[in-house]
Amino acid sequence: MEEVEPEWVDISHFKFSHPLIPPSFNQTRIVQFNDTHIGFQYDLSSLKKTTNIIRSFKADLICFTGDLFDNPVEYQITPDFYEILSSLTAPLGKYAVYGNHDHGGYGTELYEQVMDKCGFKVLKNSSDILLKDGDSILIAGVDDSSLGFPDIARALQGKPENLFTLLLSHAPDYANAAASHPVNLQLSGHSHGGQVQIPLIGPLITPPHAKEYQEGLYEIREGFSLYVNRGLGTTRVPYRLLCRPEITVFDLYRGKDGLQPFQA
Repeated sequence: MEEVEPEWVDISHFKFSHPLIPPSFNQTRIVQFNDTHIGFQYDLSSLKKTTNIIRSFKADLICFTGDLFDNPVEYQITPDFYEILSSLTAPLGKYAVYGNHDHGGYGTELYEQVMDKCGFKVLKNSSDILLKDGDSILIAGVDDSSLGFPDIARALQGKPENLFTLLLSHAPDYANAAASHPVNLQLSGHSHGGQVQIPLIGPLITPPHAKEYQEGLYEIREGFSLYVNRGLGTTRVPYRLLCRPEITVFDLYRGKDGLQPFQA
């Protein structure tokens, strides 16, 4: 099972409702992926499988929540890599934030250059307004909590009131800092779900900044939810146990605040 699970991708599909989601954004689809850690156990064939899955969901918005390469300065990037990651398209855009491995080994500038070349905009304590048929929502991103300098106040500076706000943060525990700001949904990774889980105990080890929120959905406060994706790759050890890799799909709806599993 430890050898099978790293390739056994789980698609978690949800409907996310919130009263601030404007009518034009009803049924807007967000696809989240993260923690590929390319170069450790996850390779270009794995990335191609991932992009094929993501394309099949015809996302309106694609979000990568950090840790692209396991060691960015040692990985030899080939033209095939750029072609595969660039194949993802989304009418509302492709956005990314830094993970701790993206900063590691002086890879900070390399990560931004690579993502830019592949059509992703890296949000580093910054935000964009997304427009659709005259309505708008906000997407914001903060720097990594481990090796960066996250600043949500700067990311949300000048944010219009009563605008639905999606926050990308590699570190899930940053939700505690975000809770005092007008954020409605935070998407995170980093934890890998612990990679190895024991029945009745849960994850054996999770990294700093993923101690309180380890996987899945959390209601941080009224009107603000956090989702922690288990990631796709592995790091340190190439194993997963009772902790499948994950791609997450969210369909947005205007309505009462809540997230529920999608049923076709």
